[in-house]
Amino acid sequence: WYFLFAYAILRSIPNKLGGVLALLFSILVLMLVPILHTSKQRGNTFRTTL
Repeated sequence: WYFLFAYAILRSIPNKLGGVLALLFSILVLMLVPILHTSKQRGNTFRTTL
C-alpha cells in the first residue's frame, strides 16, 4: 500500500508520459516539503496545562 498514491496518479492520467511526469513531480514535491518548511517549533506553546 506504500505505492498506492503512485498507482492512483498513473491510472488517473490517460497519457503515459503525463502520468510519469505527474508521478515524478509528486515525489519531488514530497521531497521538497521538509526543506521548504522553515518555521521554528516552539517548545510548550501549544500544550495545554492540565
